[in-house]
Amino acid sequence: MQVKKVGELLIEQQLITSEQLSEALELQKVFPDQPVGQLLCKLGFIKESDLSLVLDHKNKRQKLSDILLKENIVDQQKLVHAREISKDNSIPLGKALLKLHYIDEEQLAKALAIQYDMPFVKVEAQNLDVSVARFISAVYAQKHRIAPISKIGNTLTLAVAHPLRQQEVSELEDNIRLKIISVISTETTINNVLKRLYNIDMGGKASASDEVNLDIVPDSIVELLSKSSASDEPDIEEETKKVTEKDSVIVKLVNKIIYDAYMSKASDIHIEPYPGKKDVVVRTRVDGQCSVYQKIPYKYKFAIPSRIKIMADLDIAERRKPQDGKIDFKKFGPLDTELRVATMPTVGGMEDVVIRVLASGDPLAFKDLGLTERNLSVFHKSLESPYGLILVVGPTGSGKTTTLHSGLAQINTTYRKIWTAEDPVEITQVGLRQVQVNPRIGFTFAVALRSFLRLDPDVIMVGEMRDEETASTAVEASLTGHLVFSTLHTNSAPETVTRLLEMGLDPYSFSDALLCVLAQRLARRLCKDCKETYNPDQAEIEEIIDEFGRDSFSRTGIDSADIVMARAVGCDRCGHSGYRGRIGIHEVLDGTDKLKGLVKRKADADIIREQAMQDGMTTLKQDGILKVFQGLTDLLEVRRVCIK
Repeated sequence: MQVKKVGELLIEQQLITSEQLSEALELQKVFPDQPVGQLLCKLGFIKESDLSLVLDHKNKRQKLSDILLKENIVDQQKLVHAREISKDNSIPLGKALLKLHYIDEEQLAKALAIQYDMPFVKVEAQNLDVSVARFISAVYAQKHRIAPISKIGNTLTLAVAHPLRQQEVSELEDNIRLKIISVISTETTINNVLKRLYNIDMGGKASASDEVNLDIVPDSIVELLSKSSASDEPDIEEETKKVTEKDSVIVKLVNKIIYDAYMSKASDIHIEPYPGKKDVVVRTRVDGQCSVYQKIPYKYKFAIPSRIKIMADLDIAERRKPQDGKIDFKKFGPLDTELRVATMPTVGGMEDVVIRVLASGDPLAFKDLGLTERNLSVFHKSLESPYGLILVVGPTGSGKTTTLHSGLAQINTTYRKIWTAEDPVEITQVGLRQVQVNPRIGFTFAVALRSFLRLDPDVIMVGEMRDEETASTAVEASLTGHLVFSTLHTNSAPETVTRLLEMGLDPYSFSDALLCVLAQRLARRLCKDCKETYNPDQAEIEEIIDEFGRDSFSRTGIDSADIVMARAVGCDRCGHSGYRGRIGIHEVLDGTDKLKGLVKRKADADIIREQAMQDGMTTLKQDGILKVFQGLTDLLEVRRVCIK
């Protein structure tokens, strides 16, 4: 069904003529930011009340969220978070955004003005003529949060924080016998006007940003720390007792640390207390790099770890041995995220806490993995195999699970039964049957894998091959008609093959099962807003070609004279680091017949690497350098994450 435009609806309702619409459209060429409806009102062809009635009736209003995104006032992540707050606390989206400090009052008012085709005005209360107060009663103005700001002829202009319903406007016009024009203003402005005109102080009333109490948002870290007196360092027992009673400053402080880490897309939070009167250092890891988030007074050095342990249901009296647990943060604040907590006793009777912020959510799109054309082709070909073994390898935090889930999403159809065993389950997909292993009760990856084989699977994903039992069971499963995915902590794709052979796998079974090995790293991506492109000099180009390998470089077909690179600069959006986000660097070993022959003979990693490169594999560093040439990252980052 074709959706009718505003002008067509107004003509259909016989509120304007075709000629009037044409005139408004011509005027819109001069004022492209002005909606057609507002231009028709300014030309005097239609009343604002009639326009509003048609827009509301036909659902032609833009969504507030769409306006805020279009104007680059908020991003999608903040909008999703605000929607959750709005839903959980039964407040409008605009008020949730205000409370979370994602937008200010003026930005919200301007967005509402666009949404309702109304002008936005700034009003100086002290400059108003107080005589306009007689047209609207104080009770009515206070109830509806409206303020008269001027009267010209028989037209009264009202400032409103949110548009009145058309029926209310009509009734008010009948009562005061004046025509009303409404304009959008901020709530603070309206409060100031009401105070001047009627001596009504709305300051004590609940404003948009105070109607819902969200513990984690109201204060900055500095404000929270300034709330407690500078008393002497308390003893352990006193501090623990205070925390168990949920001291409000400690609760808010821990919530704020977690909240800020989540919003800055940090993967880990490190709480580092020191003996004596040294400050507690809180560091966060963003895009793989640790930096100091805040230094907190030493008197909190027992309180903060104890509060986190309470949240994770750990024993707060036990400070002599490590503990680990999980926090469902939804219980403590308006973030639907899970945290993994690990504690470690340190010198001086202190206790460090490291919190992993689990990036739960949907799988990354396959095309967004950043694989080169050849790597994508090999990986995709392996995914389409009816059976076999696909391995994704790399150090902790290199994005292996994300890559595996992107691959699973490609083959996740109603025709395939897919079982996954993970620790923990971070990414969820509809259609997958996902299981979280629990080694404490003997439910290991190996046990889960053996159980899966009795559940009629087509595809199996094992979170990690930690031992020979898991690896050999996975190989057996891949040879009995199942497509098996798994991860391993190794440095490169060729080393993965030799590591598994050293574990004790049968080389003949393993070689038959192997489809591909994808090794990966994550390098920081150059900030799109401030990166600076440049043409490297000949000495730098020669150095890069030597690192790439001259023979390999000649096969790429890249002309060294055409090489353009980029360097980090730094701006407000990237925290003046020059980097924002991360990009994958990969090497994909294809399980060709020649390579499988080497596996059967238990060849060394160097020989396997040489054969894999003859089959078209680019090493991690080579793939990184190719991404440097695309301006996605720089050579410093590639050298940092790739050894050779």
